[in-house]
Amino acid sequence: MRIKLHQVCLAVACIASFHGAYAKETVPAFNPEQQAQIGKIAADYLVAHPDILLQASQKLQEQEEEKQANAFAEIVLTNKDALLADKNTPTAGPADAKIAMIEFFDYQCIFCSRMAPIVENVMKANTNVRYIFKEWPIFGSQWQPSIIAAQTGLLVWKESGSADYLSYHSAIYKTGHNEGKLTDQDIADVLKKIGIPAPSTEKLSQTNAIIDNINSLAHKLGLTGTPAFIIMPTSGGNKSNITVFSGAVDEKALISAINKASVQ
Repeated sequence: MRIKLHQVCLAVACIASFHGAYAKETVPAFNPEQQAQIGKIAADYLVAHPDILLQASQKLQEQEEEKQANAFAEIVLTNKDALLADKNTPTAGPADAKIAMIEFFDYQCIFCSRMAPIVENVMKANTNVRYIFKEWPIFGSQWQPSIIAAQTGLLVWKESGSADYLSYHSAIYKTGHNEGKLTDQDIADVLKKIGIPAPSTEKLSQTNAIIDNINSLAHKLGLTGTPAFIIMPTSGGNKSNITVFSGAVDEKALISAINKASVQ
């Protein structure tokens, strides 16, 4: 069985750390010859039992993942109001829902595009959840339509409400244009299709502060890209019922997180 070098290092570090702490309290220092003999015995044993290295590596990985999840949960709770109670953020679902799913996304993000039908399926199957859409055009410096699409979405939400926003949101993704291919004409065509007049440049600029706030929130949360999902209770959140996904996931993972958030 082949063992990766980093697994060996992790396992040895874990064993050495434990042995060091134990030795300080109960075992006198070994001389160099004894240390060499112990090292050879340990090395031979690990070669003969590589499953120990795998178990140690897996355990350390689990501990690191749990530590990271707990840190994310603490930050989420610190920023709970900005996540759940921002009236400038598009939402769908019951206002009094006990569970919320928040998505940070950019219409130009290909992985966000791939997640769009998955999110729609989750929404259809879980109508008791509040869905919150954080327009975060991280590709705006490369592709201006990222910003235009986000600004337009926020205006549609503000002026026409949830149903029209969801129609707009879905239709932009259904253009199939991302990674720099989305155009201003695509956005105009979608607005025409759903019967909403194209906003002026001045009106679009009125959403800049909202987008800046979303960007600031994303950085506070430690998010590094899109898509990102946070599934949490709207009240009574804690480390055990909050889930953060940094990146694309499957439908099963989202539903599992929703079920987890229902446990108080």
